Amino acid sequence: MGTLKITKKHHKHLNNPFPSTPRSLPYIQGRLLFNSQTVPPNKIFSVGKDFQLLWSIKNGGSLSIYHQSQPTKALWSTIPGQAFVTAALCETEVEESRGSFAIKDRNVYLVCDHQTIEDIRVITEPDHHFDQDNDHDLSSGNMSFAQKNDLKDTQFPALVITGWLFSNTRKKRHQESGIYKDIQFETRGPPTCARYWVLFDQKTNNQIGFQVRVGPPNFEFQQRISPTPLGRHRRLRWKLGKIRRRKLGWYRFFTRSRGFVAVSSSSEEEMEMKSAELTEFNRVCITYSSEGNERFYGFGEQFSHMDFKGKRVPIFVQEQGIGRGDQPITFAANLVSYRAGGDWSTTYAPSPFYMTSKMRSLYLEGYDYSVFDMTRHDRVQIQIQSNSVRGRILNGNSPSEIIENFTETIGRPPELPKWIISGAVVGMQGGTEAVRRVWDELKDHKVPVSAFWLQDWVGQRETMIGSQLWWNWEVDTTRYHGWQQLINDLGAKNIQVMTYCNPCLAPTDEKPNQRRNLFEEAKKLDILVKDKYGEPYMVPNTAFDVGMLDLTHPDTAAWFKQVLQEMVDDGVKGWMADFGEGLPVDATLYSGEDPISAHNRYPELWAQINREFVEEWKSGRAGKEREDPEEALVFFMRAGFRDSPKWGMLFWEGDQMVSWQANDGIKSSVVGLLSSGISGYAFNHSDIGGYCAVNLPFIKYHRSEELLMRWMELNAFTTVFRTHEGNKPSCNSQFYSNHKTLSHFARCAKLYKAWYFYRIQLVKEAARKGLPVCRHLFLHYPNDRNVHSLSYQQFLIGTEILVAPVLDKGKKNVKAYFPEGETCSWQHIWSGKLFKEQGSEAWVEAPVGYPPVFIKAGSTVGETFVENLRNFGIL
Repeated sequence: MGTLKITKKHHKHLNNPFPSTPRSLPYIQGRLLFNSQTVPPNKIFSVGKDFQLLWSIKNGGSLSIYHQSQPTKALWSTIPGQAFVTAALCETEVEESRGSFAIKDRNVYLVCDHQTIEDIRVITEPDHHFDQDNDHDLSSGNMSFAQKNDLKDTQFPALVITGWLFSNTRKKRHQESGIYKDIQFETRGPPTCARYWVLFDQKTNNQIGFQVRVGPPNFEFQQRISPTPLGRHRRLRWKLGKIRRRKLGWYRFFTRSRGFVAVSSSSEEEMEMKSAELTEFNRVCITYSSEGNERFYGFGEQFSHMDFKGKRVPIFVQEQGIGRGDQPITFAANLVSYRAGGDWSTTYAPSPFYMTSKMRSLYLEGYDYSVFDMTRHDRVQIQIQSNSVRGRILNGNSPSEIIENFTETIGRPPELPKWIISGAVVGMQGGTEAVRRVWDELKDHKVPVSAFWLQDWVGQRETMIGSQLWWNWEVDTTRYHGWQQLINDLGAKNIQVMTYCNPCLAPTDEKPNQRRNLFEEAKKLDILVKDKYGEPYMVPNTAFDVGMLDLTHPDTAAWFKQVLQEMVDDGVKGWMADFGEGLPVDATLYSGEDPISAHNRYPELWAQINREFVEEWKSGRAGKEREDPEEALVFFMRAGFRDSPKWGMLFWEGDQMVSWQANDGIKSSVVGLLSSGISGYAFNHSDIGGYCAVNLPFIKYHRSEELLMRWMELNAFTTVFRTHEGNKPSCNSQFYSNHKTLSHFARCAKLYKAWYFYRIQLVKEAARKGLPVCRHLFLHYPNDRNVHSLSYQQFLIGTEILVAPVLDKGKKNVKAYFPEGETCSWQHIWSGKLFKEQGSEAWVEAPVGYPPVFIKAGSTVGETFVENLRNFGIL
C-alpha cells in the first residue's frame, strides 16, 4: 500500500488564488498508564553527571528533566496522565511546483494514541539484542526492534523508558482547538499496539539527547502487556481483553465537511491483506508541556513572525513565495503558478530548533519533515514523518547562552574576510562598459566600495519572461570582454569581483560563445539527479528546465570544485551560491536515500561543497598570501537547514518584494534577519531595495525611490551592505538612477563604514560563540515582557547600538522602545538627546537620511562610532 503520492503542478497555468492550508495529521492525544509492579512510584534518575529525570505518579504520571545546576527549573516536562509518545500511519501527498511544496496528510490508517510505561531504567552499556524477530516483551528492557546503529552515538550511562502504544476503540473525538478543530474521527478497530522505547543520554555539559523509536504495528495483541493493578489499569486490561475478541477492522476518520478520506474494506480477506501491508508507522508524535505565556522563537529564518506560540510551524526547505499572504500579489502569483505565492510559513532556511521566553530550548537531529504544533496553550506536539526521532534538549540561563550551546554542536561560521565588510558590495549587471561607468560615478561620490557583484557574468538570454542568465558557469566574454583586465583594474584599488552560480545546469546548445557545456559534462559523468526512469531529472525553472547536481554522488564535489577553480583563477574572490531549495521529492539519488529527507539536507550539502573549496583554496596559498585577509574567498547563499551555519560563510534572505508590506517586503527582511540570528545564522543580510518587481496589467510592484533609500538606511546596519538591481531593473529605482539616489547611497555606505571597527569585533564573536551581528532585543533583555512582542520595529547591533528603522511609506518619525534592565541611557546619534527612562517609548524624528539610531551613552563603541561619522562629514 503506497503511503506517498507526488502531484506535479509545474505547468498548470490557472490555479486557485486562495489555496487552503495543507491538512496535517490532527493533534493526537491519549492517556498515559504505567505498570506499578515494575515502575517505581516516584524516583529521580541521573542521566550522565549533569542531568536528572524525575518520574512522578502524581495526577497519572509524568516525567521532568532538570539540569543539576538548577534542580527547580524543568527543561522539559510531560503532561501528567497524558501520553507523551504517540504514533500514526497515514498517507501523504506532496504537491510540487517549481520549488514550492505543499505537504498534505490524507488518509489516516492507524493511530496509537495511548501509552503505557513498563520500565524505566539506567543502562550502562548497549543492549545487543537486535534480532527483529525476537518476541521478548519490552518490559524486560530488550529493544529487539531497534536498528543496529540506533545506539552508536549514545553516551552511557543512559536512561531508557520502554512500554506500549495502543489504540482505543469505538470512541469519537473532536479536536478542541487549532486549525483542525472541526475534524471528528471515529475508531472502529483494529486493536493495534506497538512497542516503543525512549532513550535519554547526556551529550555535553548543557545538552541532553533523546531518541524515540516505535516498533511495527501489531494487530493481534499476542504479546503480553504487563498486568496493571489499580482502577485505571484494570480498566485497561479489560479493554485489551475486549480488543482481542474483536475481528480485524480499520480506523475510519471523517470530517463533517472536507476532511480525511474514509478508509474501509468490503471483506475480512481484504482487511487481512491490507493489515499485512501496514508494516511500519510513519508518524511519531512527541507531546510535552508549555506555559500559557511562554513565547517561542527561532525555527530558522522566518519572515512573518518572531513569536510562534499558537501556530503550527512546518519545517521544510522551499521557495519563500511571492507575497506570502500580502495582497494582491499573492493572489496573482497563486493564480499563474500553483502556490507560488507561499504563505507565512514558507521559507528557504527553516530549522527544527527553538528557544522560549522561559529559557527552554530543543532541536531535532536528522532531516525528516516535521511540524511543531503550538496551537494549544499548555503543550507542544512535534509530529515527525518517520518511525523514529533524535533530538536534544538544551540548558541555558539566557538566550545568548542557549545560542552558544546550540551552535557549539551544529557549528559556527568562520570569520568573514575583512574586505567584504569594509564597504559597499555593488550589485549590478550590463557588461564591462556599464561597470566602468558606474565605477566612475561611485568614485565621484566618494563611495567606499569593497566589491562589484556581477550576477550576469555568465551572459543573458531572452526568454518568455524577460532576460535571464545562462546557467553555464563560465564567463561570457562577449558581455564581459576584457574580463581579466576589469578584475585587475578593480583589484588595484582593493575592490574585489564577485560572481554567481547555483547547483543547476541548463542545456546550452543554443548559446553562441560557450567554451564548455557543463550540462553535457555532468550528464556524461552521471552526476545529475535522476528521475524514476534513470534519466536526468529536468526540473522546471521559470522559462526553462535544468538538471540538478546530485550532491550525494562521490564525484560531484570534485567536478564542481574544478568549475569554481576556473572562476577563481581569473581573480574572482566571491560568489552567490544560489538555490539549494528545489530538490524534487520524487528524485532518485546516488545515495539511495529518501528524497524527502534528502530535500532538507540538500542545501547543507551545497554549502559544504562551496565551503570545502574555500578552505582547500586557502590551504593552497603560501606565506603572506595565505594569511592576507584581502586574498580570502567568500560565498553567500539563501537556502539552508539546521547545520547550515557550520558550512555557509554568509547568508542573504532571498527574494523579497519591492514593497513596504509585512510578509514579503522590507518589514519581512528585518524579521528574517532576527529570527535567523536566534537560530544560529550569525551573518545575514537582504538585497537593498528588495528583488521581486511585478509589471502585470493591473498589478504593479515597482521599487520606489523612497523605498530604496529607506532600505539603504536599514542595510547600513547589517553585516553586509549589498545592492541588487532586482528581477526587472528597468522598473526599479536604482542607486545609480540620479544624483539624489547616488548621494544617499554614498551617505549610507559611509554610515555602514563608520561602525566597521565594531563589525570586526562582532564577526570575531560570531565565529567564537555563534552570536549574530544583528540581534532581537530578546537576546539581551529576556526579562522585559515588552520586548517579547517586538518583531521588525527595532533591533540591536551587538549590545552597543540600537536601530529603529523607518519601514513605512511617507513616515518621518518612528516610535522607539528603550528596554528595561539597561544600566545606562540611550543617546540619539543625530541630536545627542538622551533617553534615560527604562521601559519607555518615545517618538523620534526620522527624515530621509537620518535613520533612528541610538548608542549607549558613554560607551567606547558609541563614542568611536560618532567620531567616525564626524570624520566622514555626515554628522
